[in-house]
Amino acid sequence: MAQPPTSATNTARAHTGTGTIVAALAGAGITVSIMQTLVVPLIPDLPRLLGASSSGASWVITATLLTGAVATPVMGRLGDMYGKRRMLLTCLGLLVAGSLVCALSSSLAPMVAGRALQGCAMGVIPLGISIMRDELPPERMGSAMALMSSSLGIGGALGLPASAAIAQNTDWHVLFWGSAGLGVLSMTVVLLFVRESPVRAGGRFDLVGALGLSAGLVCLLLAISQGADWGWGSAVTLGLFAAAVVLLLVWGGWELRAGQPLVDLRTTARPRVLLTNLASVVLGFAMYAMSLVQPQLLQLPEETGYGLGRSMVVAGLCLAPSGLVMMLVSPVSARISARFGPKISLMSGAAVVALGYGAGIPLMDAVWQIVLVSCVIGAGIAIAYAAMPALIMSAVPQSETAAANGLNTLMRAVGISSSSAVVGVLLANMTTDFAGQALPSLNGFRTAFAIAALGSLAAVLVAAFIPAHRPERAVAARPKAQGEAVPADAEPAG
Repeated sequence: MAQPPTSATNTARAHTGTGTIVAALAGAGITVSIMQTLVVPLIPDLPRLLGASSSGASWVITATLLTGAVATPVMGRLGDMYGKRRMLLTCLGLLVAGSLVCALSSSLAPMVAGRALQGCAMGVIPLGISIMRDELPPERMGSAMALMSSSLGIGGALGLPASAAIAQNTDWHVLFWGSAGLGVLSMTVVLLFVRESPVRAGGRFDLVGALGLSAGLVCLLLAISQGADWGWGSAVTLGLFAAAVVLLLVWGGWELRAGQPLVDLRTTARPRVLLTNLASVVLGFAMYAMSLVQPQLLQLPEETGYGLGRSMVVAGLCLAPSGLVMMLVSPVSARISARFGPKISLMSGAAVVALGYGAGIPLMDAVWQIVLVSCVIGAGIAIAYAAMPALIMSAVPQSETAAANGLNTLMRAVGISSSSAVVGVLLANMTTDFAGQALPSLNGFRTAFAIAALGSLAAVLVAAFIPAHRPERAVAARPKAQGEAVPADAEPAG
């Protein structure tokens, strides 16, 4: 049973500046985001660097996606049970270990293994948000959660130009040595300035539920990420989709019967949580389209008539301002949420993303246009992403915040994976011939932006149906006995 913070807890909070805690946790989130974008500059050269085929080299990306999807809800649940700081440090330790494996590798197998270990660090974001809920005073929660939730976008935008510069001017192994160093630095800062949360869920870990969810997610995301290479109508792809449906249905049945499930599906089915997660899928899809389209447009030769002919480093620098915008705008989401509620903040952010993509369809002719569009989209993402933890945590018990935020992060990952598959297929089929080489056409880029804009508008529509927060009932305010189910219509203290 979750234990409320004591007077000793409050004293400890007084001794540890909340700003330092927020900086330490946000820094860990940005480190994880940089890890994600680390290999983006290497993608065209990975087959040559690792002595592998193009399809084999794609596993360097796929491995991180799969382990991140599995680790996020599992680490969240373990954090609720055994300590969020402890699990956050475990995630960062796995990032360091994976970075060292990659830094010492020159072939495909160890590189894939190292990237799989790095993917386990994705649990840092939901764990960090949950620590903030436990440790920060209410007046600091909004802006702190906004910054932490936006750290994925911030780290990606800031880390991409640095990764590109390192990859272009030094040995590519330096990227992973740097990642290991950042991981050690983040672990040190967390150890020094973040205390362990006293809130615990108790009970036993649902190993069967973890294995079932892992198997279902692996089948689903493997089919999405590799379907283009294997063929969407191939037996392997269709078989994986079918297996994912069966496994996830069986897993859902198990979770509903389990006394202490990995994911409380009854809580997850509450409209406030369910609709927020659906909006997360759509926004994850929309967010990643920018990362797929704009770097290619910037680097295509000017002779194509629409490419801007910039180097890898310059392309990264053009997207860096969007990360700064996310950092500056994330507190705005907290103010919108405080005044109008996080539902309005989520809808506003998704609308800004749709506006950015809509403006980006005609604005593809100059570098300044690309920078402007990416900043508008980044601002919308920061506002929308910052609202999601507030919506989730207002509808789940405090002892389940890490698991619930982990599931929300997983939903974003599903959206990102779907975006990669859909936009990848779109650009592969809408091509133009340039010196005997098939390159994505201008219409292909514009169509990708149009789909992302429609996806963002769909997120606005989904968010519009999120019910307003109701005053918590007595049954929700009462501490839950171990193994006791919470009524589906009860709203816990948020």
